[in-house]
Amino acid sequence: MANPQLASQLKIRLDEDQLTNCMRCGFCLPACPTFRETGVEAESPRGRIALMKAVADGLMEPDEAFEEQMNHCLGCRACEPACPADVKYGRLLEQARDAIEDHTRRHRLWVKGVRRLVFKELFPKQSRMRLAGKALHAYRVFGLQRLARRTGALKLLPRQLADMERILPAGSGRGVVERIGERHPAKGEKIATVGLFRGCLMDTLFTETNVHTVELLTEAGFEVVIPKTQNCCGALHAHSGEAEGARDLARRNIRAFKEAGVDFIVSNAGGCGAILVEYDHLLHEDSDDREDAAWFAERVKDVSELIVRYGRVPSFGPPESESGEERAASGSERTGAADAPLRITYQDSCHLRNVMRSSEAPRTLMRRVEGVEFVEMFEADRCCGSAGIYNLTQPEMANRILEHKMEHANATQAHYLLTSNPGCLLQMKLGVERHAAGSGMRVLHIVDFLHERMKRDYQSTV
Repeated sequence: MANPQLASQLKIRLDEDQLTNCMRCGFCLPACPTFRETGVEAESPRGRIALMKAVADGLMEPDEAFEEQMNHCLGCRACEPACPADVKYGRLLEQARDAIEDHTRRHRLWVKGVRRLVFKELFPKQSRMRLAGKALHAYRVFGLQRLARRTGALKLLPRQLADMERILPAGSGRGVVERIGERHPAKGEKIATVGLFRGCLMDTLFTETNVHTVELLTEAGFEVVIPKTQNCCGALHAHSGEAEGARDLARRNIRAFKEAGVDFIVSNAGGCGAILVEYDHLLHEDSDDREDAAWFAERVKDVSELIVRYGRVPSFGPPESESGEERAASGSERTGAADAPLRITYQDSCHLRNVMRSSEAPRTLMRRVEGVEFVEMFEADRCCGSAGIYNLTQPEMANRILEHKMEHANATQAHYLLTSNPGCLLQMKLGVERHAAGSGMRVLHIVDFLHERMKRDYQSTV
């Protein structure tokens, strides 16, 4: 059924310049994961822009099929680097979804309740995120997980959720600030002061990675400050049609890092970094915050990019804790040779590559690790199917994309599959669980891999 109110809001919110910038050339088609899977024009960026423009021009009314098509996009933004007209497709998608969420008639009461819980009562409030981390930790540590599996309780969940439960980290109620404090001096002469964006899921599920990020940065010559008043980046809100919530979170983060007086703002999660670097766009209509948003956005860097471009890059070698037997076991499991080097490969974070435009810095660091062979994975730049919560809301398409991704990952014969985003990391762990069980392949955040192999007495630079 058509929705006249939604049609009028789409006409107001959609950026007319971006709609008309699309030349219909088709360069985006081979870059789009959903188009590659289906071959359907409407499943491409060009097709979705055509649908948006048809609504904006009054040629069609947005119905349920229109809404589903907007929600079927992963939002990976691989189309943007491929576009010769530099169409900001991601912004159009967020504008469309924002209008849809404000005017949809299809949400049941329980769906609205869940959305309110997630977007207003959980992610924006760090204390509640830590409470969720404590609950997950208790579930894993105190035998509740074993009980749920023994009793078959997990069978009551949809298959996708049950599978994700198997690969979730233990979780923690103590984030990086609670673990190690707010300020950490540089090793040697200080290059700059950086503010660590600790994130929500990163600090709840991957606290150790945040701690390792701080240690890697201080070793590279940076003083690290972790503003305690920072909060969720707002990416999940922006991608899910909760634009005003994203703007509120952005204002709080800008204030926290401005007060900290940092030279750079560093992210270790591609999904967070992509929204942080676009705070200037998110708040471009707000005259009171526009200048501060621009200040913030121009200072955001991915951790790998910051170290390679501005830092004293540490030397990396075999971890001191790894015995010869352990190295032989891990190094020979896939290659069949105990003295063969460890093989590593890398899955790009879509938002790190396509929005922050940083793909070479992680590879530069990986190639500098002694005794390790970096193997480029075919189509490492293609989305893995995680896309925030896409693998939960659109499991069929996400699983099709993941299956193809694992074909390429397995072809590398790598012992370690590294990535730079928590969502990608969990998705690739799910892929190994489903499509590479018994292979010995481990999935790690690049920071954890480098930290384990970092030599503290380095003298090297890029």
